[in-house]
Amino acid sequence: MTRRTILITGASDGIGAAAARRLSRSGDQVVVVGRSESKTVAVAAELDADYFVVDYADLSQVRALADKIRSQYPRIDVLLNNAGRMASKIELTPDGYERTYQVNYLAPFLLTTQLLDVLVDSRATVVNTTSSSHKLIFRATVDDLEDTASRRPAAAYAFSKLAIVLFTKELHRRHHAGGLSVATVHPGNVNSNIGVASGSKFLVFMQRYTPAVLFIATPDEGADELVRLASTTPGSEWTPGEYYAKHKIAKTSRLAVNPRLAGELWERTLARLG
Repeated sequence: MTRRTILITGASDGIGAAAARRLSRSGDQVVVVGRSESKTVAVAAELDADYFVVDYADLSQVRALADKIRSQYPRIDVLLNNAGRMASKIELTPDGYERTYQVNYLAPFLLTTQLLDVLVDSRATVVNTTSSSHKLIFRATVDDLEDTASRRPAAAYAFSKLAIVLFTKELHRRHHAGGLSVATVHPGNVNSNIGVASGSKFLVFMQRYTPAVLFIATPDEGADELVRLASTTPGSEWTPGEYYAKHKIAKTSRLAVNPRLAGELWERTLARLG
């Protein structure tokens, strides 16, 4: 069998690192992408894998990453867009966007669309990590989705996760016929570094004191669906275009299956990012 190339973002820690470790055992070429240089280098060294250090709060770094990947990997079999953030306060990036929205949606949109011709030619699988928090948004226009800077941090996070589901649905509508297979995954409430990194005392408290048997998964457990979708055959072993949670197709919010909203968001984002 041909050795596959699997690109994983947010792979320096948590479920991304867990997925990288498990997928590397199959003999595939795993490419590790992370924000922390020390953590990314450590995971890559452990797996004898290629790596890139990128801060999604800087879109010029995302564009540079796409250029490097295109030049080094003529084929990409799997792209796991797993990088993400939560925050306890609203901040703007140097690009002028609210940071959570940029990291969770704009950056993976940019990376994916910059690599789109390679992904389609490779008949690749693209899996985007999202959250069930997107279901907390009951009404939204494209203007609402882009206006996370005026919201509370938890709402900004939920809007960013709705945006990534809409992006995935539109990516499926536009490119599945060309060979691309896409899905979104809610990994569950994972006991990873994201709570500490967010600066949220509440999340840290929940991770520290909630019994694991109730609802907090280990990073390895949280990586299960990413690994399954990356390792199995789309169309026969899983259904492209769907949202997965608890190891099965799950129901999204009503907004997430609105084709007009998804199409408008795609076109607006494409115009903003060039």
